[in-house]
Order: sequence, then C-alpha cells, then structure tokens
Amino acid sequence: MIATAGLMFQACNSTPKDSTAAADSVNKVKDTTTTGQTGIAVVANDAKFAVDAANGGMTEIALSKLAIDRATNAKVKEFANMMVMDHSKAGEELMSVAKTKNITLPDSVNADSKKAIADLSAKKAGADFDKAYVDKMVSDHKATVDMFESASKNLKDADLKAFVDKTLPTVKGHLGHINAIHDGMK
Repeated sequence: MIATAGLMFQACNSTPKDSTAAADSVNKVKDTTTTGQTGIAVVANDAKFAVDAANGGMTEIALSKLAIDRATNAKVKEFANMMVMDHSKAGEELMSVAKTKNITLPDSVNADSKKAIADLSAKKAGADFDKAYVDKMVSDHKATVDMFESASKNLKDADLKAFVDKTLPTVKGHLGHINAIHDGMK
C-alpha cells in the first residue's frame, strides 16, 4: 500500500520523465517490493542493463528507419536494413527475457535518443546525412560493444547473460561492418 501511494505521488509529480527513467523507477520499486508477483527477479544492475539495452536497440531501429528513407549510399541503406532486422529480433528476445523476470522496459526511446533522431532528421540530407548516420552508428556500436562486454562479465542473471552472450557477436559484426563503410566513405 505504501509503495502504491508512492507511485501515485510520483505519477502526480509535474516533471515528466522519459521512458527509460520511468522504467528504471518502476524497476526500483519492484526491486524493493519482494512479495508475490510484484517483485523483480533480478538485481538492480541487471534490470538497468536491460532498460539501457532496450533503449539502445530502439534508438538503432529509429535511426536506421530514417536512413532507409533518406540515405543516398546503397551500402548505408543496406546496413540500415540490417540494423532494423537484427535489432528488432534482439529487442523481441530481450522483451521475452524481461517478461519472465518482471523487468519493465521502456516503451519508447529516451530524451537523448529523441534529440539524436531529431538532429539527424532535421539537419542532414544527401551525403551529409549518410556521413552523420555512419558516424552515429560507429560511436553507438562502440558504446554498445563496451556495454555488452561489461554485462557479459558482470550480469548476475543467467538468462540475461545468455542473451548478452548470444547478441554480442552480432553487435561486434555490426561495428566491423559500419567501420568498413565509414572507411570507404573517406
């Protein structure tokens, strides 16, 4: 009852949260509510990883859908199509694991991702768009590889770790592919 009152108070707060912050907050409440079906089945850091991974995947999909429509380089379009397909599949797998662990995932990208999508959408066209998208994919995939390598070593939950270990080679492959496209654009 106290947790419910706290959630209602938080919901009435006039400061809007982005989707990842909201998911993190719900997971923190679940983490401290260990009775019945309301408890979360993983430690807080594992839930945080799942939220961040879901946000990253949704961001890659949104940026790549934009690239499918706006890129002028055929290799960039091909890469963008691969991103949508691979990240959609990984997102579904992550959602399945999260559901079994009672982890709340974000339902949309966070504020930083929305800004990156808007910036790419509004400010770039033609070869400039292609370069900006490729640069973003290189930096995002470097960060994702780092995040997944750390998660592979540090996650406590076996199912989340299995997801990471299955997904990491694909993410590394994406990084290699986008680096090759990047180097070919110089």
